[in-house]
Amino acid sequence: MQPVNDAATTRIDAAASAEWPSFGRDYSNQRFSPLTHIDKSNVHKLDLAWQHKTGINASFQSTPLVVDGVMYVSLPFNHVLALDAKTGKALWRYEHQRRPDWKLCCGPANRGVAVADGKVFMGTVDARLLALDARTGKVLWDIDAVQDAVTTEGQESLNDKDPNSTRKITGGTGVGIAMAPVVYKGKVIVGITGVGYGLHIDNPREDAPLGAVIGVTGRYGRPGFLAAFDVNTGARVWQFDTIPAQGWEGEFASKTADGVPLNRDVAAEKASLKDYPDSARFGGGSAWSTPAIDAKLGLLYFGTGNPSPQMNDVSRPGDNLYTVSLVALDVQTGKLRWHYQQVPHDLWGYDLASPPVLFDLKRDGKVIQAVGQAGKTGWFYVHDRRTGKLLIKSDAFVPQHNLFAKATFEGTRVFPGILGGANWSPVALDQAAQQAYVAAIHAPINYTLHEKPGLNGAAPIRYAASEPLDEARWGLLSAIDLTDGKIRWQVKTEQPLVGGVLATKAGLLFTGEGNGHFNAYDSANGKLLWQARSDAGVNAPPISYAIDGEQYIAVAAGGNSIFGYKQGDNILVYKLKP
Repeated sequence: MQPVNDAATTRIDAAASAEWPSFGRDYSNQRFSPLTHIDKSNVHKLDLAWQHKTGINASFQSTPLVVDGVMYVSLPFNHVLALDAKTGKALWRYEHQRRPDWKLCCGPANRGVAVADGKVFMGTVDARLLALDARTGKVLWDIDAVQDAVTTEGQESLNDKDPNSTRKITGGTGVGIAMAPVVYKGKVIVGITGVGYGLHIDNPREDAPLGAVIGVTGRYGRPGFLAAFDVNTGARVWQFDTIPAQGWEGEFASKTADGVPLNRDVAAEKASLKDYPDSARFGGGSAWSTPAIDAKLGLLYFGTGNPSPQMNDVSRPGDNLYTVSLVALDVQTGKLRWHYQQVPHDLWGYDLASPPVLFDLKRDGKVIQAVGQAGKTGWFYVHDRRTGKLLIKSDAFVPQHNLFAKATFEGTRVFPGILGGANWSPVALDQAAQQAYVAAIHAPINYTLHEKPGLNGAAPIRYAASEPLDEARWGLLSAIDLTDGKIRWQVKTEQPLVGGVLATKAGLLFTGEGNGHFNAYDSANGKLLWQARSDAGVNAPPISYAIDGEQYIAVAAGGNSIFGYKQGDNILVYKLKP
């Protein structure tokens, strides 16, 4: 990564080692800290330096940022805290007032803010983008990224005999913003989510994962987008729609780009094209993850979500471009440079949820500018970031079974399935060691078809559901060799891993678990070196920073409702005992 002649950009791209100024620490999204004061010989001495209770008990996914000794943290429901990063003392708090008529699509979680030019930027669950004064928390501007809500699925589409027809709904297709924005050359860049979310059904047990995700045929949602806004005014500079206005059906690929059969009935899809001429209007393709930016090439990279309707393809024949794709845009104009669709015509919820990461790949005596992405499919994909050419697909880092099998009335056992693989958890990457570290999930899914009888002799209405099976679930932390895609070591955890990884130059990895464990591992072999315990799930990405020569490790501990992990309201910060 090369710095450019722009003050805010330079600060992030060549950030002082003492700070954590952006979601992925810098534009590469490597989540790699150059700090070395905490190392393998003394990490066992880590102790709680301070904690802050936010008062909001809900899924807590935020990456804290630290700039000029101040920690900025977005909370569930889009409140924001500014804290003294050395002591935890509250400096200011912004209380977000949501649009009263705006229905939450995807829960209350927010993944972080951006800080630049004396401002704090945040996307909200009610599809707004805000700029706050970094010194006071005062609102400087507040715009609607989307003006109108969209039509959401309802339980009236389900068969009366289906138990899910009367259970509590936790979400559905809609519009919100979950990702942490990124600021580049006077533009704050962010995307919308929820546009192909599907109907989410709660589990009656609080400690259990999500009950079901259901795809209902219908005209729900809209195209997703990634957009750039002026940092001073909020004016929209450019917008890239994740669904093209023409040609979203693509080439009707029978296999993935890397050669895995998709079990598609291409002839039937082509025959039905005439019946759904405007399906792209509801095409989905959420933007869940904060982009990575190559300042030298002038390219931005981000992943797109599943097509809409979720898991139900009756009304969307074709490849459904540019869903479930890694996309490269010109960062100045938002124009498409290339895309790589991991799963054409997705039926399983294999959206690109984990943020892309940039690095220099050392291969056959050459250095290749590369971009990697940990897929919900269970593979780590490495591309040439100039062209999008696939260079490496790793060994599977989770078990795989019936990966692209279709739903049946009897039920099809699938994994990874809709939970992943690598879900939204950011990876960490050590470029010198040529290794990526992926927190992942093994959670078998029952993928079923259902019918609701049609009215007045009409044909039955079909829908599909993904529900966790009552089988063993676990997490896997993997070290993947970037030169050949081989897995160098794995650590199995008691519960599926969701939250993210931090790597440090001292050879340490930090990640949390849903049972409240917060762990440090030796990045060379996966050996557990230190463990702390929280009273809520540690399901957010850790960071590291330094003040007055002391190194700190910080993480949000607030659990995750989708995985049934206990929720809480803690920001935890650790340093070495004297």
